[in-house]
Formats: sequence, C-alpha cells, structure tokens
Amino acid sequence: MTDFSALRGAIGGTVLTREDDGFEAARAVFNGAIETSPAAIARCVTTEDVKQALGFARRSGLPVAVRSGGHSVAGASLVQDGVVIDMRGMDSVTVAPDARTAVVAGGATWAAVDRATQAYGVATTGGRVSTTGVAGLTLGGGSGWLERKFGLACDNLLSVDLVLADGRTVTASETDHPELFWALHGGGGNFGVATSFTFRLHPLPEFSFALLLWPHDEGEAATTRFRDLVAGAPDEVGGGVLYMTGPPAEFVPPGMVGRLCCGVLVTYAGPVAELRELVAPLTDIGPASTVLSDIPYTELQCMLDDPPGYRNYWSAEYLAELPDEAVRRFCAGAYQMLCPSPSQHALVPWGGAVARETGWPMRHRDMPWVVHPFGMWENPADDERARRWARDLRDALQPWSTGAVYLNFIGDEGRERVVAGFGAANYARLGHVKAEYDPDNVFDRWHNIVPATARPDRSGPIGVPD
Repeated sequence: MTDFSALRGAIGGTVLTREDDGFEAARAVFNGAIETSPAAIARCVTTEDVKQALGFARRSGLPVAVRSGGHSVAGASLVQDGVVIDMRGMDSVTVAPDARTAVVAGGATWAAVDRATQAYGVATTGGRVSTTGVAGLTLGGGSGWLERKFGLACDNLLSVDLVLADGRTVTASETDHPELFWALHGGGGNFGVATSFTFRLHPLPEFSFALLLWPHDEGEAATTRFRDLVAGAPDEVGGGVLYMTGPPAEFVPPGMVGRLCCGVLVTYAGPVAELRELVAPLTDIGPASTVLSDIPYTELQCMLDDPPGYRNYWSAEYLAELPDEAVRRFCAGAYQMLCPSPSQHALVPWGGAVARETGWPMRHRDMPWVVHPFGMWENPADDERARRWARDLRDALQPWSTGAVYLNFIGDEGRERVVAGFGAANYARLGHVKAEYDPDNVFDRWHNIVPATARPDRSGPIGVPD
C-alpha cells in the first residue's frame, strides 16, 4: 500500500485516501454508473501542487487522472487505484474587458466564466450547462449554445498553460509550442494538465431564447420546421430539438408532465423582438406551450443544468444531411428512450462559425447536424435498455452519417471511433505531438492518443488500430 504522507506534506491542498472522511464525496462524478475508486485524490490549489502530485504518482508507479468538472461520461476524471489530480480548488477567472480576454484557471466551471464575463457584456462559447468543467469541454472541442456565432470553445483559445508529464511547465500558443497548441483544439486531455486558459471574448449585449413544447406525437412536424428554420437562419441562432420527459414546471401543461414531449429550444444572440419573427414558423404550428423571452445568457445556462448522480450513457453521430426520412427516424427513436427520466433525445445544428474553422484536429466540423442520445436513469436494471436505445438511434441514422463523431459527446466506443473523430491523418499527427510531450502515455484517460512511437496497448480500452 502506498504511503501518501510525503505527498500530503508536499502540497498546499489536501490529499484524501479511502480511509478519510470526505473521500466518497470528492470521488463522486456526474455519471453515477462510474464506480472507479482511486487510491488518492490530491486536491490541488496551485500549479506547484499539480507538479508535486504528478511527480509523486510517477515516482510511485501509479496511474493518473485529472479531474475538473467531472462530467466525462466514460469516467476519465477518475482512475482505479491511482492518483486523481483534482483541479477544483483552482477556479479563478480574470477578465480584461478592454482586451476582451479572460484568463481561466484549470479547475473552473463555465458558471464562473459566464458570471465573470457577463458583468462586462462579453462572452465566449461554453458548455450547454453551467456545471461543466472548462478544461475538459475546451480541450475536447467545446460545443455550446453560442458556437454558430463564436465557434467552439477551443476556437477561442489564445493560449494554454500546461504541466507536462515530466514536470515541466509550458505555455502553448500560436507562437510558442504551436504544434501542441494545435493538438489542444479538440485533442483532449492527452498532453498534460491544463492549469490555465486564455480565451478570446466577444460582445454579447443581448441574448434571448424560445422554448416550445409539443406532445411527442407532434414532434415530427416540429422537428421538420426547426430544420427548415435553421437552414436559412443567421449565425446568431442556435438551439436544438429535445425529446424529454415533461418536467413539473410552470410552462409545461399538466397533461404533459411526466410524459414524453418534444421540445424545441431556439437561442439567439440578439433581442427577443428579432427572435419572435425568426421563430414564427414554429409558433404557427400551435405548440402546447411557448416561452419567449430576453434572458441573461448565464441564467439560461443555469436553467438547463442536468442533475448529477444518475447513471449515464451518451453517444453521437454527425449527419451530412437531414431529409424527411432522417427526421422520421430520429423522432421514432424517441419512443424507445427511458421515460420518465432526465434522458434527452437531442438533435443539434452546427454550421456557422463551427463549419468555418476547419484547421484543427476535429474531423467533419462542416457537417450541419449532430444527433446526440443523452441517456440518464436511476435503476441499474435499465442499463442495457438505455444503452441499446442510444446505439439503435445511431444505427437508424447511419444512411446520413459521415462516420465522424464529436468525442466529447460519447463514452468509450472503441479505438476506431477515436480515430474517426479526428480522421487518420489528424490522428497520426496527434500521435507525433503525443510522442514529443507525453512519450510514456501518462495522460491516457480521455479518448486516448497513443504516442506515435508506441504500439497500442491491447489491454486498454482505447488505442490506435493497426
């Protein structure tokens, strides 16, 4: 058994082991199905703490995981019998309004970023909920409600500070370590511990949204209207179609509470008067409920926070087009989802600024749609049913799939899916970056990129195919 007393004495934060009060609370992650139990959780408060924890783990021969928001559906925030470098104590956000930049510590969530930037009428693309960690979302790409206007979160990176596997600290930017900087735009947490991010910010003086709800059997017409609306919409428009269980909320008609519903969320980086005209094709077909309002962007983010602790299974597929038959299959798949539950059967439009930024590692960013079954449930007896629903939806939409995938939206689906997320050429390039900055593959918990000089570990969950 490893003695962690030396690590406790070396860091300013705290070290929790299985015998300590608070260990289980610190171990808990968003996906309640993850039962991974680390040997120790190092709750870091400085970059020096990160270096000490990483160095201790390596000297002790222990595997490492890095935890920020804890939203990795595959459980990448934990590692069995290893050391978790817990970044949540490093959560500062500093905004420079004149320069329109923000420096964000590696353990911050998007709630902290959104609150700090909104005070100056600026924003950058974050996650679709406020509790998501900045680090994991950004390094994996960073899809969010503002993406069609401002690009993905990673597109707004100006620099990233990292602690490398050998303990060195580097700053990656367009001019310093540019190949590493390229890899950090969607290549995930494969290259080091990100301790700080500098983001470009954009003016966001007004924000509004529309949330429209239909009974599930009217969802096909609503989805078709939303598809057609997005096709001609300006980049300021975002949102998605969400089949979901009607929540006990004021805007939900009593007869739809606890039942499968089809919701269309339209977000707009502009005033509600303009949004009202844009969503007229949706309101014209008689939704059972309509909420249309100006709202602070931060408030919308908090409204949509998913509850932690449920069992989770997510998947995704890029769609090159969305003809009527694809809409029909998407809507039909909603009938197989767990209801009542917090699960969401989602269809998200890309395009706009997402499609224009194609020089980073993620493949097929120019696709117009992403389908995203987002399963959440309580009873382990429902595990296979929920996972089958997600897989069946992907299979149903295969005729329009590009084969690529946004890796932040999926769990462990095998090494071929990892390569599909980047494409073979980008995966090979990432492998060379990995070989330079993490040749021993210390950081292997996110969708793993194997160093180019190493053969894949067939015992591990993810590697590169021969």
